[in-house]
Amino acid sequence: MSETVKVAIIGSGPAGLSAAARAAQLGLSHVLLEKTDHLSDTIFKYQKGKRVLATPDRLDLRSDCRFGEGARETILANWDEDAAANKLNILYNAEVVEVSGAKGAFLIKTAKGETIAAETIVLAIGTQGNPNRLRCPGNELPHIIYQVDDPEDFRDRHITVVGSGDAGIENALGVAEEALGNRVTILNRSKDFARAKAKNVADLMDAGENGLIDIRTETQPKLVEEGWLTLDTPNGEERIACDTIVARLGSVAPRAFVEAMGIAFTGPDREAFPKLSPTFETTVPGIYVIGALAGYPLIKHCMNQGYDVAEFINGNDALTPADEKDLAAIFASLPYDMPVSEWLEFLRSHVRIFADVSPLQMREFMLDSKVAFYRAGEVVFEKGEPGSSLFAIAEGEALVEVGPGVTVPIEQGSIFGEVGLISGRKRGATIRAGADSIFVELSRTAALKLMAAVPGAKRAINRISLERQLLQIFKGGLTVEDLAPVVDEAEVIHVPAGKAVVEEGDDGDDVYVIRSGSMVVEKDIGGKPIFLRYLPAGSYFGEMAVLSGEKRNATVKAAVGSEVIRLTGAGFKAMLAARPQVREATEAAVAERAAMNDFIESRKASYSSAVDLYSDTAGFIMKEGLGEATDALLIDENLCVGCDNCEKACADSHEGLSRLDREAGKTFAHLHVPTSCRHCEHPHCMADCPPNVIHRGPDGEVFMEPGCIGCGNCMRNCPYGVIRMEAAPPPKPGLLSWLLLGRGPGPGEPSPKWTKKQLGDEKPKKVAVKCDMCKGIAGGPACVRACPTGAAIRVSPEEFLSIARLEEDAG
Repeated sequence: MSETVKVAIIGSGPAGLSAAARAAQLGLSHVLLEKTDHLSDTIFKYQKGKRVLATPDRLDLRSDCRFGEGARETILANWDEDAAANKLNILYNAEVVEVSGAKGAFLIKTAKGETIAAETIVLAIGTQGNPNRLRCPGNELPHIIYQVDDPEDFRDRHITVVGSGDAGIENALGVAEEALGNRVTILNRSKDFARAKAKNVADLMDAGENGLIDIRTETQPKLVEEGWLTLDTPNGEERIACDTIVARLGSVAPRAFVEAMGIAFTGPDREAFPKLSPTFETTVPGIYVIGALAGYPLIKHCMNQGYDVAEFINGNDALTPADEKDLAAIFASLPYDMPVSEWLEFLRSHVRIFADVSPLQMREFMLDSKVAFYRAGEVVFEKGEPGSSLFAIAEGEALVEVGPGVTVPIEQGSIFGEVGLISGRKRGATIRAGADSIFVELSRTAALKLMAAVPGAKRAINRISLERQLLQIFKGGLTVEDLAPVVDEAEVIHVPAGKAVVEEGDDGDDVYVIRSGSMVVEKDIGGKPIFLRYLPAGSYFGEMAVLSGEKRNATVKAAVGSEVIRLTGAGFKAMLAARPQVREATEAAVAERAAMNDFIESRKASYSSAVDLYSDTAGFIMKEGLGEATDALLIDENLCVGCDNCEKACADSHEGLSRLDREAGKTFAHLHVPTSCRHCEHPHCMADCPPNVIHRGPDGEVFMEPGCIGCGNCMRNCPYGVIRMEAAPPPKPGLLSWLLLGRGPGPGEPSPKWTKKQLGDEKPKKVAVKCDMCKGIAGGPACVRACPTGAAIRVSPEEFLSIARLEEDAG
């Protein structure tokens, strides 16, 4: 092209197409450069028939091109029509290989040798051309593919999809169509589907429930062989048949190409994005970046950015983004009168974990977050409260109550609440505002997205989490500076359920902190593994052998899939040496544990049967889910008389539907675990609730507020079978009417026959039903209060699995 255009747009995806359409409407001379022979290559490569979602629903579309939820083919056809209607100047088969010059006089060179002169450039090239590759032995084998064009090409195969974002889920659903005859497995290395759209997750869960897809969480590939795939699972290695691997592991910016233009990135990580101003301008004046390359991969966001960037280039500095009003509402209650853009920059510059977050990403994260002003001394949360959100200190400070009269300040720019985020445990300390403060609260979903999208934020959160766990363990006797050498050498290790971290009799070189999950401690006595104690997240072990120089005197193994942080023994001892009072306290704790072990050795002959029973009992309840429980119902069958008062009281306290099944569940010796909610640390039922009605209450109870749509996702996600889908029965006559006049079915859940008779042809909607620990009912759980013999108890694993109970059983 001989003439200089006002704007050259590189890439014709949703962002680039929308930018070109707006430039045309504004009368700006432009050219849209596309390396293929069709528009929007990323959408073009979606699998045939894919339904494209128009999320987020709350965001208005701002574009001269159409977009709404629909089939891939319909959307592409609409965009072809819109390009023609807007008279876009498109240059196809124009792959850009070099950009030179400066604002007002850029020169763009294509692979064909063509040159285009432009005053400004908009990069809308996306990231899909640069996918992350599988990283395990065998990753070069030819049956590994990185996209699915047409599910019909795959029939009668064992297919494993690696990656559980939207692309991975959609590919898995496509090849899992029943008519294709495939056996499909999808691997998710974490528990949560944090980066996928809610509808995709719901569809995946439905497919799993119907047996079409085997959903594996906390699982990743370890070895690829022809016809086979070895998995690293929470329960150890597993080898499965696999003919095809679809690796959808995300993608990253084509960094070398972008940096060659002189554009700076937010950090050195492979996943980092270009540094951008609020108007999308890069560190090179006149070059703008929008769309997935800017960190905003959702189509509606991309199209809005395309519209906005053309307006900015045209001099419209007054334009605000489409999400401005939603963000303004979030900041409205804060003490300073600042526009949204200034608030976002204030947070980015004042909070360490936001340092590598682009202004565009900040907008997305803040839409899922809260910002609040706290007066000095005001409590943020109390010790023992449930909570998995993350807090960041934008202004002021927080005070952590680590002991009676002992507080540790957390300075501006840091975070708190990270232990609950990572481990799922209740809050380990009370936190107050140390001065008038502004705190940002990120929901668990927003925090996980932040960690997944911004490597620098993930590193900062993990480091601070370890520092805080160690500070809590040592009750304020150490400083962050004392911990630095130990934390620098720390290593996070994933431990499958049942695997030993340390073995009795081994040399003791390292100390371990339980980051998430839980451990059990066993000692070999008379050739049998004897249970000693239960260690929840936040505990540490291994220090006895490190400090004494002797061999390990017990085995520690994972009760559930867990993560531990390994600290070098040398670093641990050096840390204690710097603080004599902390070393003395640690040695006292070691002496107490040693005395406990000596006690067991000395008494083993007199109570070996009790020890054996207790150890087997501990193993049993671990298998029944207490390893991740915060509150569980147990029944002592030596005391239970089978009156079913527990079930009846539960039903009469909850609209006629019992939340427990006394007879169901498993029994070991005299201990029975009925079918009732465990109120897990990371509730599986909360992972995919479309109306978001499942919450954790102030006492740790996991409950459902009104609004259930009856989708059944929670029931399918619960591994313990404690949720059922039921319609509430009609109201029963009162107790006196039943006693005196014989009216109604009496106490407890009415029979299906009575219910059907009362309802007639009416078919009420079924909703999810589960134990809520009698939230809001005076006196606590009705099942426990109604038990006439005291057989029903509610416990946490820390309360049940203790050496104190061992002594009681033995004595």
